[in-house]
Amino acid sequence: MLAVVALEVPLGINIARRLDSQVQSEARSSAEVVAGSANDMVDPPDYQQLAALAKTAAQTTKGRVLIVSTNGRVIADSVAGSPIGLDYSSRPEIKIALGGRAAQQQRNSKTLKEDLLATAVPITHFGKTVGAVRITQSVKAVNDSIRRSVLTLVGIGLLVLALGLAAGWVIAGQLSRPIKRLEKTAREIVAGNLDARAEVEGSSEQQTLALAFNEMTDDLVHLLENQKQFVADASHQLRTPLAAMRLRIEEAQDVGVSEYVSEELDAALSEHQRISAIINDLLLLSRAGQSSETIEKLDIQTVSLAAASRWRLIAEEAGLAVKLDDSSETATAYGYCRPGDLDKAIDALFENAVRYSPAGSEITIGVAGSEISILDSGPGLAEGEEELVFERFRRGSAGISVPQGTGLGLAIARQLLREQDGDVRIENRDGGGARAVITLSQVLPLSAPQATIN
Repeated sequence: MLAVVALEVPLGINIARRLDSQVQSEARSSAEVVAGSANDMVDPPDYQQLAALAKTAAQTTKGRVLIVSTNGRVIADSVAGSPIGLDYSSRPEIKIALGGRAAQQQRNSKTLKEDLLATAVPITHFGKTVGAVRITQSVKAVNDSIRRSVLTLVGIGLLVLALGLAAGWVIAGQLSRPIKRLEKTAREIVAGNLDARAEVEGSSEQQTLALAFNEMTDDLVHLLENQKQFVADASHQLRTPLAAMRLRIEEAQDVGVSEYVSEELDAALSEHQRISAIINDLLLLSRAGQSSETIEKLDIQTVSLAAASRWRLIAEEAGLAVKLDDSSETATAYGYCRPGDLDKAIDALFENAVRYSPAGSEITIGVAGSEISILDSGPGLAEGEEELVFERFRRGSAGISVPQGTGLGLAIARQLLREQDGDVRIENRDGGGARAVITLSQVLPLSAPQATIN
């Protein structure tokens, strides 16, 4: 655009000046031709010959031609019917021409109400000024011509600019398209699709970038697979010595020992159970996303009722009551998820509610749309713990007073559901307690990416 403006503005000014100068030059030349032809017709005036000369010159110049005598009175006029003898000596250009000099100026005619170019030259005969010729032309035609030329230049400039923009758009698209595809691939990998790879295309630099990106992704997948395999192998290998340890503790309890030793053995057995639970959770995390189950459209009300029935006896043993929210009894809700994964997520939230709720309180499960909510009357969350409790082995401030638990249940629940476009969140209830909410996707996920272990 700058190049077009830099070229066309000077060109437009030059064209306007050239056209204006050309018109002025032609008008002066025509006036001088008329003056040369009339020099021997003015004194004494040959009215018939002068009238014919003025009329012919007017047709050539497309203006009005006046011929005046030395006293400034009209002796010929190209306009038919115009009176002869009118005094034009007061006209500036006539006065200058009768003084022996040519005059040319642009002025506004009050009579015609338009701008005129007036050109006047003296008529000389044997070196003596015997009259003057004035040609007046409308500058509207000249301005229109200049305007047409400028508009033509503008049109050409816009066409060139449009062609340049179109070419730039095509070139920019060719350059940016590989980068956009690379960005899309990166987002797919972030979403969990570790099989995605960038196309090697574009310029040599872009191809090098795509190759480096694919190599980095391959290394990342390899590291993640090794990490998952290590967790799975370690968890699996720990089961055998833990089973042997449990047998030894139980044998020691059966032999008969002192009260102090018996208490220590009971504590050791409790820690053994906790370690076993952690190992089971680690195995579950390492195999997340590898379930043989398919994603199904589930009736959330039915799933919630089954969960309430499953946990009712466990809750009663802890002195708690499990209640189904009244509004959920007639709720019609659905969501897409693997049935086993949804049960695991609900169980993790129910286990938390049972662990932290005081005896004599209620645990309420409710259904609303694509959400399942579990409400308890426990201590709730401290400020800023809404996301921390979903980190692995982070149990929140309330977990300090409750030694049981692995700190993996909520992390497992969130990971299982996020793989299927769902989610889990926990928030404080008004009046005390916590509200855990499971949200399921109401659209069948296109894929369920493999889980990764951080």
